[in-house]
Amino acid sequence: MKVFKYFFSLAFVLLVALSCKKETYNDVSFLNSAASPDQLSVLFEITQDNSGLVTITPNGEGAGSYDIYYGDATPDPVKVLPGKNTQHTYAEGVYPVKVVGHGITGKTAEVTQQLTVSFRAPENLDASVVVDVANNFKVNVSATAIYETNFKVYFGDVPNEVPVSFLEGQTVSHVYAAVGTYDVKVVALSGGAATTEVTKTITIVDPILLPLDFESPTINYAFTNFGGGDATVISNPQSGGINTSAKVGKMVKNAPEVWGGSFITLGQPIDFSVNKVFRMKVFSPRVGAKVLLKVENATDGSISFEKETATTVANQWEDLVFDYNAINTANSYQKIVLIFELGTVGDGSANFTFLFDDIRQTNQLPVSLLDLPVTFDLPGVNYAITDFGGNQTQDAVDPDNAANKVKKTTKPSGAETWAGTTIGAGFTSPIPFSASATQMSVKVYSPAAGLPVRLKVENRNNVNVSVETEAVTTAVNAWETLIFDFANEATGTATLNLASTYDKASIFFDFNTAGNGKVFYWDDVEFLSSNVAGLALPLDFESSTLNYTFTNFDGGDVTVIANPQSGGINTSAMVGKMVKNAGQPWGGSWIALASPINFSGSTTMRMKVFSPRVGAKVLLKVENLNNGAISFEKEVLTTVANAWEDLTFDYSAINTANSYQKVVLIFDNGTMGDGTANFTFLFDDIRLN
Repeated sequence: MKVFKYFFSLAFVLLVALSCKKETYNDVSFLNSAASPDQLSVLFEITQDNSGLVTITPNGEGAGSYDIYYGDATPDPVKVLPGKNTQHTYAEGVYPVKVVGHGITGKTAEVTQQLTVSFRAPENLDASVVVDVANNFKVNVSATAIYETNFKVYFGDVPNEVPVSFLEGQTVSHVYAAVGTYDVKVVALSGGAATTEVTKTITIVDPILLPLDFESPTINYAFTNFGGGDATVISNPQSGGINTSAKVGKMVKNAPEVWGGSFITLGQPIDFSVNKVFRMKVFSPRVGAKVLLKVENATDGSISFEKETATTVANQWEDLVFDYNAINTANSYQKIVLIFELGTVGDGSANFTFLFDDIRQTNQLPVSLLDLPVTFDLPGVNYAITDFGGNQTQDAVDPDNAANKVKKTTKPSGAETWAGTTIGAGFTSPIPFSASATQMSVKVYSPAAGLPVRLKVENRNNVNVSVETEAVTTAVNAWETLIFDFANEATGTATLNLASTYDKASIFFDFNTAGNGKVFYWDDVEFLSSNVAGLALPLDFESSTLNYTFTNFDGGDVTVIANPQSGGINTSAMVGKMVKNAGQPWGGSWIALASPINFSGSTTMRMKVFSPRVGAKVLLKVENLNNGAISFEKEVLTTVANAWEDLTFDYSAINTANSYQKVVLIFDNGTMGDGTANFTFLFDDIRLN
């Protein structure tokens, strides 16, 4: 049975094999009857975001692929398969888009369809047009919108104006040349012809603010007269003395009222939080004329404060003072009222004609003007001084000479780092600075060496005109004359301007350090008619008048000696000697210069060194006078022993924006010295290359 089963299966397989016959199909005649692509069309979908992006979808019957010609400057078509699409970005305009359908036999058909791309006008345009808080003539413009590509703004102040373009998120500014009302037009562009615009009206005004000097050509100094007073602004008919300004106020007092005067309204309330003293320059026809300066609330005249003083000179300018320390600062005052000769009816004559100018605030009552030099010794002179920042100054006698009168200044605990003392109300004549005379001197008796003393000079009528510089004490509990060279101004202060007037001075002891009880005596504030030399680079130790005072630290010991190794590249008479003793591996010494080092011309330092051995490390460092964290250093190695060599220190990476006034020397930094000849070095001629 099993054998029969296998036999039957084999017979069946042979039967199937014999019945299979291979046939060849090579008839392609049906292709000749295939039709060309037909019913071609194209669908455009334009993205509604003003990007110009268009999706192009071709359709048709019998097409195996499509060529799309975009109809713009694109030279070549793009191939698209049935059911697919292509995207292309257009500028606004009309384009003939051609679609060519390709059949499987190579037959083609085409259709051209017009595409119109027009951009949507921007919507929700919001423009911000505001006057700058720091400049009344400056306007700042920004804008937002949807569907916009950018903005243009017309500021409306010139004919045939060329607009300024800007983007969303940007702010553009414009400064008007004159006060007035202007239409500022902001136009949002779509990328095509469609635009949206908005116009906002802006008014440019120049508010009347203190101080009143009547010099601005854009401010309307509008006085309101009452009771016979008549105030106008005129060209200064009495230019000279303390007032050479171009414009002044003129008050003519006419009949009928004894209280006839005038007032002017300011653009904002007066700030009495700090300055409670008014000053005003007045030119009076007579001595003893009464001048009342009053302030009032903008809307309620019963809220006011006034002070009256009398003129002390006739037919010349003087600076009158009105003490407002008793004013109620909780109230608001926005009007300034002037009344001359209150209680007397004016007659409009020259006897009732006054000039006034420079109405301003200060925080100091007047003290005497002083003549340079200020010695504190002249009888009958009011050597009043004004302390600030916590300083305490008093009259004193010279610690070394009881017959000599001096000032004693204490910088107590809690005093500010900038605590100082102003010398009188100023000087009777400007300090006569010139190109060859830029120095002043002060005698100082200091409790320690190395302390910075700053001297500031300024215009007593304009605090914005000032310059300051520093010197460093070198003596302890002994008098020395510090030289202050204003041609080398302290970092961060204005530069000495020989065209400016400087007639006031302030002194700052241990500047930039909080008060800690140090006491200084000082005397003889003088102007030097010709400059004298101060300690500066190059340091060659040859001067018989300069004090080469080094400050040693942690084992370093520097002295200036006669050159014991004269020869080779250094035959100078005097040199520096450094002995490194035990203490710290960083033991060294520093010296303070009279003014900061000027790295503007060179950033290469050089120093001659006489070393006992080859390979000794020499570190040359410069530091800020008051902040050791502000520094720069370079270290090089000696290459010869027992001979002078000129070492070079590359300072090209130094931050020249900082101030460096100390020169620091450390030999063999990292190694403890022992005070022997092996740790004794000579140095000389520290200089900028």
